[in-house]
Amino acid sequence: MSAGTTRVALDGVRNAPSLLEGMRSIEDLSDAAAASADANDTAATVRVLLSAILDPKDQLAAIGAVLALGGVRHERAGSALLTVLREGPSYLRDHAVWALGGCEMLPRALPLLIEAVIAGDFRGMLAQRTLESWALRTPDDVRVAVARGLATTTVTAARARLVETLGLVPGDATQALLRAVAVGDLEDLTTRATAIAALGDPPPTRERREKGFTPSATTTSVLIMLASQQSSLAPVAQLALDDLRSLAEPQSTTRVDGDRTVAQLFLHADIDGALTHAGRGDTGGIATLLVHLGDALLRADPPVCRVLTLSRGRSAAALTALADVAKPGHHYLSVPLWGPAPQAARAWPLWVAARRGIRRVLRVAGQVDALHLRMADVGSLAAASAAHELGVPLVLTLAPDPHALVAAREETGELTRSNVGDADEVEHLVFRDSLLRQLARRADHVVVFPRPELEHDLRDLLGIDTDDETLHLSVVPEGINLPAVDAAIEDATGTQPGDEGADGATAPASPALAELDELLGTLPAERRGLPLAISVGRLHPVKGMATLVAAWASRPDLSSRCNLLLVGGDLEEPNDDERGQLDLIESVIPTDSAADAGLLLAGHRPNGTVTAWLAATRHGRGETAAPHGVYVSASLKEEFGIAILEAMAAGLVVVAPGNGGPATYVTSGETGVLADTASPEALAAAVVAALDLASAPEADSTAERTMATVRDRFGIDTMAASLAEVYERVAAGRHTAAGGRAS
Repeated sequence: MSAGTTRVALDGVRNAPSLLEGMRSIEDLSDAAAASADANDTAATVRVLLSAILDPKDQLAAIGAVLALGGVRHERAGSALLTVLREGPSYLRDHAVWALGGCEMLPRALPLLIEAVIAGDFRGMLAQRTLESWALRTPDDVRVAVARGLATTTVTAARARLVETLGLVPGDATQALLRAVAVGDLEDLTTRATAIAALGDPPPTRERREKGFTPSATTTSVLIMLASQQSSLAPVAQLALDDLRSLAEPQSTTRVDGDRTVAQLFLHADIDGALTHAGRGDTGGIATLLVHLGDALLRADPPVCRVLTLSRGRSAAALTALADVAKPGHHYLSVPLWGPAPQAARAWPLWVAARRGIRRVLRVAGQVDALHLRMADVGSLAAASAAHELGVPLVLTLAPDPHALVAAREETGELTRSNVGDADEVEHLVFRDSLLRQLARRADHVVVFPRPELEHDLRDLLGIDTDDETLHLSVVPEGINLPAVDAAIEDATGTQPGDEGADGATAPASPALAELDELLGTLPAERRGLPLAISVGRLHPVKGMATLVAAWASRPDLSSRCNLLLVGGDLEEPNDDERGQLDLIESVIPTDSAADAGLLLAGHRPNGTVTAWLAATRHGRGETAAPHGVYVSASLKEEFGIAILEAMAAGLVVVAPGNGGPATYVTSGETGVLADTASPEALAAAVVAALDLASAPEADSTAERTMATVRDRFGIDTMAASLAEVYERVAAGRHTAAGGRAS
């Protein structure tokens, strides 16, 4: 091939009819550039790519050209990337760091990569990945560069990142440096914890792969000493010791037919069986789903023996949970993270710690038949790497995120070729698109949600050909815990405020309904007796809570007709996204007078409480809330919508976004209203229409049909049965393939 082939591929990116198709064409460009370089046409290939990098009118082509340079294994390409990293536009620098990972080690780039690690964030993660790839070939150079960074860096967080990066470099010299930091009394606890964790997770070497692993006696002694001390570092050291032992004596992975183990992951939540943190921070609908789904998989046919639900946590919790992981049942396992948990969009720096924690669980579990991933985030990035290393099959729920929003923003003119790089610098669109496509290719089975135009969306948004015979794909809708909804309905209809028991005393409400009654009691007298419009979700921009408040308040005929109850978010210690939404709400209705206006901010509540409140919204709460309220999802997008289904199961008329999964089960004008949730005006009109539906003469019979539909199609046991069949096929396929290789 010649540089002309690269030029043709570059034109493919430039002339792609959409931004998404342009992103997908970057891979073809990279392949063409690599082939041109192999044909000794390197100089011309680099010139072609530089022409795109220097063109400010097409930021997507410039990004593609930078990434293509990474596949041109030649000093010219490396020098060009180095120039971009030093002098190029800001939106290209992340991609230059990413692309350098495909090049031979460049000594001149090492100080810049160390600076990126020190700065942290997304670019710091990319720098760590590039340095790790270089360290496999030239560990001494990378080790010296990291050590120099440590010698001149005093900020704790930056030192911890450098120590973490040091842990990616193989060799005895690395271990000696890590031991010195681990026992260094002058070091911050965060930095020491990072060094201790790295000591238990030495990078693989050729000798280790060929001869097996024998822990260093010196390292083991240091970890034993630290584990025996009464300090917060003790559980970190104990985990590191256990990691070394499991490397030296791997768990048996002998397969037991029918004895299935499935792992599922959501890194950005504190998940427990009681869903204590539901609606707080990033602990949204997916956390609720994983809890109920894990329990249902144990009841499924074919049954799953063990379900391992992984989420963020602390070292002490990880130690406790791992002790019982061999037993049947649903296990909640921690991926230990030190320090405050960042928001999901800013969690990319957790890559090393997440991979280590996920790999530990998979290794200790012994036999994992499938690891189910659900999004293009740092957790999936880390988990896919761990699963590949240990030979664990992958199942991927494939959803068009960020693809649907990219397409929508391009359609409105918000996102163009001249500004997509600026958006990418914040949202990492190209990386997430690439990650999702890689996960889909590597997955043993792909699961998708129902969508109104499924084949069209898979093709146009994700580039997936459903006619591809090599693609193992299943359509599986999400499900909800129907018994919990039934119990909530019985509770809400059984006792109303002021009801008397058999002895004439006031009958007590359940704790969940008592909380709601107390909240409704803060309303002024003139607003009591109105129905509720309730919305449940995280206080995140994509969930549209602030938009809903603005829409509700903008129409007196709406705000005078119902009170608005928002459930979700940490009101006491909000993160940045929550704070932003609260500030927007405050600008519409001041918090100190919100109840007077009919706005109730409840904050995050356990899932059981939310279910009870949904039932109460339909059936009312005596004189404080009239029956026939509605549920409103103001989300910009919903891939399927667990909370919407829960509301429908309670018999509520719902407002839902018109794009995505809800359009497959909400019949607009009958069971709810599908709306353009990005428009406050359209959203307000939809809520008015929903209230009309909820109070119509035929509302009760419509509610019964809605509840029956959810019960027949969207129970959690129905979902679990479908996924159990997927896991069985994946396990059987891997077992057959392994037997074929053995023979």
